Amino acid sequence: MGVAQGPGLASPAQREALAYVCCTYRGTDIHAPDFLATVDLHPDSDTYGRVIHRTNMPYVGDELQYVGTADPAVGGGRLVVTGLASSRIHVLQVAVDPRRPEIERVIEPAVLQRQSGYTGPHAVHGLQGGIVLVGMLGSRRGEAPGGFAVLDGQTWDVLGRWEEDKGNQQLMGDSWCQPTAGVLFSSEWATPSVFESGLRAGDVGAGRYGRRLHVWDIRDRRLLQSLDLGEDGCASLAVRALHDPAAGSGYVAAALSGALWYWHPGAAGGFVCERVATTARRAPRGWPVPVPALTTDQVISMDDRYLYVSDWLHGDIRQYDIADPARPRLHSRVSVGGLRRAVVHRGRQLTGGPQSLQLSLDGRRLYVTNSLWSAWDNQFYPGLESWMLKVEVDAEGDGQMRLDADFLVDFTDGPHGPVRARAMCLQGGDATTVASG
Repeated sequence: MGVAQGPGLASPAQREALAYVCCTYRGTDIHAPDFLATVDLHPDSDTYGRVIHRTNMPYVGDELQYVGTADPAVGGGRLVVTGLASSRIHVLQVAVDPRRPEIERVIEPAVLQRQSGYTGPHAVHGLQGGIVLVGMLGSRRGEAPGGFAVLDGQTWDVLGRWEEDKGNQQLMGDSWCQPTAGVLFSSEWATPSVFESGLRAGDVGAGRYGRRLHVWDIRDRRLLQSLDLGEDGCASLAVRALHDPAAGSGYVAAALSGALWYWHPGAAGGFVCERVATTARRAPRGWPVPVPALTTDQVISMDDRYLYVSDWLHGDIRQYDIADPARPRLHSRVSVGGLRRAVVHRGRQLTGGPQSLQLSLDGRRLYVTNSLWSAWDNQFYPGLESWMLKVEVDAEGDGQMRLDADFLVDFTDGPHGPVRARAMCLQGGDATTVASG
């Protein structure tokens, strides 16, 4: 097996064969359990680009939001799937048959609330010491504060809250670990009680969406620093670190302003955060006012060369050259729907915009789905029909992105009807579920 050398990890160059995709019926007229879809990504397969298996969850209404792999040394070939609406966590094993994940453990919301005091499980990270960290967006009532819950990576018992000293941290969003540096970064979205019913201007004006980036000490489990991004840093849904363990830096994207921030060690100690790019608001046809890009996800290639950002409302995937990380340069852009224009792909009009991103370890294939959150889907894209696309990177040797004209996973033909596709991870690893730094 060949090896692709990235600055933070020597990663297998073998092409990914499967993707695991969170699929939810919540927000539709269909009353059925959500499922984790297995998608065939092997180009020589007879079922290439199709859902080949569905692992149904045991209950209705989970709203599956995130799927991640615990550190192999911790999780032993398991997927952790979070249900943001139900506060239920599912542990699936993929070691026996990767094409057919099986549910091994279901952590019920009552147990999660009793042991941690939190609800709204989101992003998952495996840490040293055999534990798995889950970002939790709300309290028992779905309000502030949010924080982190800890799971035992062998028994999958809930061990309690992770943080020993929260300082002034109240809101939770996305998170990212840098084990070598001994720090963890968390952003701020909002509490479930705020975003549950949709995006409301009054909530934004009242400061109910967060605007800070938090830095945590992993060993002592305490808050080290909070960086206030100001009004332009509101609702940071995605935070990613460079893979180089010596860099100690990364990016946080503010959804409601279209601003991209670069955080890095400061000359006087601690960390500083600087705005390095902004996507201006645009006025879609039929809308009385310009709307933000609503940057919802980002991913960094394993060689730390490119940063990919999804603009859910504008419909763009942006690729930045980050050879100089403090000065990102827009390298290419692909349009796949959004509010401004209709895009037809393989005879189908693409509704919605690019939301969840996942990148292959070799950096050549970027996968994208289009569902964000049921209430927001219905608010901005009524009748949203989900898809999964593939973007080829550097197909002609110029490093740019091009939409793969032959790839389309259609999620309108589920067993109960159209389902909405969300977060993904790739079998064997990808640019967000491997260890960083």
